[in-house]
Amino acid sequence: MALKELEERGAPPEMLRGIASHADFLGVSRDSQMEKTLFAVDELSGFITAVAYVRPDGIHGMTPKSVKKKLKQPSFAAAVNRDELRQGADELGVDFDEHLAFLIAAFEPHAAELGLEGSAARST
Repeated sequence: MALKELEERGAPPEMLRGIASHADFLGVSRDSQMEKTLFAVDELSGFITAVAYVRPDGIHGMTPKSVKKKLKQPSFAAAVNRDELRQGADELGVDFDEHLAFLIAAFEPHAAELGLEGSAARST
């Protein structure tokens, strides 16, 4: 298990707990701000990345509305638990739209290095 490997390599206890609390099936509560934040951004970051991959402009011009539109399509990134995405924002005490906007804004300046420039940029 990854947690055991990290522990053997001397990872700090708060890191191990944060990772464990991020996975509901391990039954570790999310108590610290770091634990709640990790849960709130991990899956959602992957989902936002997937949305960017299918948009001609990638992350550029993406809005919370465009992400929520894809959330309504069960076949898009079907393995993503939509309830957990909203739960993460709730546990942080932030509005879901604001949370989406924050993450989109965090990704945008790094679009090129993250491969989120979009197909329009790749074709030029």
